[in-house]
Amino acid sequence: MEKEKISNGELGTLGINDLDLLIAFSRVANGLLQHEVMDKATIMLNLEALIENPEPYSLNKNGRFRNIADKIIALRKGGKFIKQMRTVQQLKEEIMTFPVFGAEQIEVGALAQMKTAIQLPISVAGALMPDAHQGYGLPIGGVLATQANTIIPYAVGVDIACRMCLSIFDLPAAMVDTENERLKTLLLDHTHFGMGSKTKIHYDTTLFDRPEWGAFKTIKTLKDKAYAQLGTSGTGNHFVEWGELTVAENALEGIPAGIYLALLSHSGSRGFGGTIANTYSGIAMQKTKLPKEAKHLAWLDLNTEEGQEYWLAMNLAGEYASANHHEIHNKIARAMAIHPVMRIENHHNFAWKEKLSDGTDVMVHRKGATPAGKGVLGIIPGSMSTPGFIVKGKGESTSIQSASHGAGRLMSRSAAFKTIKKEEVAQNLIDKKITLIGSGLDEAPMVYKDIHAVMAAQTDLVEILASFQPRIVRMADPKEKAED
Repeated sequence: MEKEKISNGELGTLGINDLDLLIAFSRVANGLLQHEVMDKATIMLNLEALIENPEPYSLNKNGRFRNIADKIIALRKGGKFIKQMRTVQQLKEEIMTFPVFGAEQIEVGALAQMKTAIQLPISVAGALMPDAHQGYGLPIGGVLATQANTIIPYAVGVDIACRMCLSIFDLPAAMVDTENERLKTLLLDHTHFGMGSKTKIHYDTTLFDRPEWGAFKTIKTLKDKAYAQLGTSGTGNHFVEWGELTVAENALEGIPAGIYLALLSHSGSRGFGGTIANTYSGIAMQKTKLPKEAKHLAWLDLNTEEGQEYWLAMNLAGEYASANHHEIHNKIARAMAIHPVMRIENHHNFAWKEKLSDGTDVMVHRKGATPAGKGVLGIIPGSMSTPGFIVKGKGESTSIQSASHGAGRLMSRSAAFKTIKKEEVAQNLIDKKITLIGSGLDEAPMVYKDIHAVMAAQTDLVEILASFQPRIVRMADPKEKAED
């Protein structure tokens, strides 16, 4: 497969109009890319920063960009290559009001990020879910509706189409105790965790017959990686777990009231989605200049080539993320020689073309937020030792038909490593009868908000149909860097 390159046209968007300089930029940029020193987005962001201010790069004696920084400085001393600054898109002075669900549980940083997002000139409406916490650009748990022809890669998120998937089996939940070793072995045999994890055995690869994989170069170069990672899970808060699902009478169609064995997974579009996110976030920030506090909220115009590319790639990443979960669930079901009686799934970290309650066409970005349209089923997990819930959306317009995607973090990973004690986690898992494979202190139950308080803050948004109690949990090795 042909290797990815940075074209002269892409370099031209940086304002390079000197031929010798363009050649030098191309040589350096593509050298770094071909030798996998940096990804495309990182290279382009460095080149943009270098053009704005070449002095720091010139002073770095061992820097990879020093020579071209020196060239720019020399040209400017000779009165050449005086870069024309792009117009900075100004934020709206007035901050639109937006609903905050569970405001008492939300940190100041997340509120500040949402206020910045709502001030974008393309913003139409927004809402903050009760699991919200600070992220990049849009906070995790943030919902932002923008003009219909715009899309913000960082408001979608790096792990495009990260999702939940639940398989319900007509088997007694008591199996988590009576057949603990067997269920644990099934997880070990049929799940693969880690940033670069791959599989060699697949259940269904028909997704790769789709013509979208040949639509344009960026996707073509990622097809082999996506194929190798089909049926794998990421790091951080991604998991596959067995648990006890308690279903109330008449709650789920075709499922009698009772307690069932269920399999729940949380993961996304792996390296494919991550590369798409980084590539097009970089392009968006080159195309749309914003004040420093809003730079990660740069958008793409869907009427442009790069906007159409991202839209196609994002939607393909959604299909791929779903196929990823199906691989895991189908392999385990096959090993057990049983089909699930129901499968429920939903995703977050995505953008949807929708209408607001007044009929306005918008692009709805849900970064760490679950679609909750009227009658729409979804899954809202807690932590490794607290319950999750199957829910049905109420279609609440003030939340832009959205709900939380989980409990939400109470503390950062670095804070968790400093404050959480191993003994405390171990005792919690014993008390809750949890078998844990992998994971680290940064995913301990104590780092998450109280899921019951989060659910209580969104009774207007969703109806609880069933509860899921984790019992056998598999996550990435604690040595793995979190990528969620």
